[in-house]
Parts: sequence; structure tokens; C-alpha cells
Amino acid sequence: MLRKSKAYRISILALFIAIIMVQNFVPLFGYIPVGPLSLTTIHITVIIAAVMLGPLDGGIVGGVWGLLSFIRAFTAPTSPVEPLIFTNPLISILPRILIGVVAGYVFIALTKTKIKPVLSLVITAVVGSLTNALLVLGMIAIFYRTPAVAHAYGVSDPSLITKVLMATVGTNSIPETILAAIVVPLICLPLLKHRQAKTK
Repeated sequence: MLRKSKAYRISILALFIAIIMVQNFVPLFGYIPVGPLSLTTIHITVIIAAVMLGPLDGGIVGGVWGLLSFIRAFTAPTSPVEPLIFTNPLISILPRILIGVVAGYVFIALTKTKIKPVLSLVITAVVGSLTNALLVLGMIAIFYRTPAVAHAYGVSDPSLITKVLMATVGTNSIPETILAAIVVPLICLPLLKHRQAKTK
């Protein structure tokens, strides 16, 4: 039974990794270019993986996304910012791993409360999305106040990068978070109910 359970987990993990790979390489499926940045939907897959498989596997799925982002920044960037920033693994990889880890632990914690499953999933999706956004944008603000990055963002003064990043929260991060808060419960609720039914 344990061997069967482990094989099932590995097969589902492989499925999530395959989805992440498709989202990375199929145009407009995982990244939607918006000005100098890209509006992403891939974080939703990582959050769903974290909910269904736990924080460890969520971190693995997020790590695959981060690694692919790192490689793509060198080979096929989708925005002017990517070659300048996402070639740094602290920005391209670490936040994506932490999406899965944080979302997984948040969901586990919420299942031990009296909060309804749908609200638990909404909270998990919001926290997971903001984990990525705040870490990525925060580290850009700390490490990349350079003329080249400022130019990629469309401003002449590097001191204005922080203001641009704050605007990015409204144009990118908030829509991505809202999308995750809608999609994650829609997908995870039926899957969780199916899993519970199989264990009875």
C-alpha cells in the first residue's frame, strides 16, 4: 500500500512538473507580456501542487519553474527585464520554491482550524501569490537600482525603480493574486473531495 501511495505521489508530481514545463514553453500560456514585465499564471500551478501534495512537493514544482525561468532568462526572455534580473537565482529560483513551501504549510495549518475549505484555499492562494510577488519585487528593489534596469522599466533615473515596482504591484501582482484566489479553489475543491472519498 505504501509503495502504491509513493508511486501515485511521484506520478502526480511528474504531472505537475510537465504542466509547468508546458506553461513555460507555450507562448501566452504561462506568461502574458505586459509592458516591460510578464503577467504569469504559473504560480497557480505551484500553489495547487502545494495544496494537493504538500510543501515539499510544492517546493519541488516551484523549483522547476524557477530553474526554467533562470534558463529562459538567458535563452528566450519574454521581457526586457528578464535578462537583467532573472539570471540571478535568488530572484528567479528561490521565490518560486518558497511559493510551494509557504502555500503548503499555510494550507496544512488552515485545515486544522474551523475555517471552511473554500476560504482556506483562497487564503492559501493569496499568501502563495504574495510570497512570490513580494520576494521578487523586494529583491529587485534592493539589488537592482541600476541604469540598465531603470531603462528596461522605462525610466531614466534608477531612484525611480521603487515607484515603478510599487506600480507593478497594482498592474501585475494584484491581478495575479486575484486570479489565483479564484482558480485555486475551483480546481482544488473537487480534487480534495475526490481524494477524501477514495480514502473512506
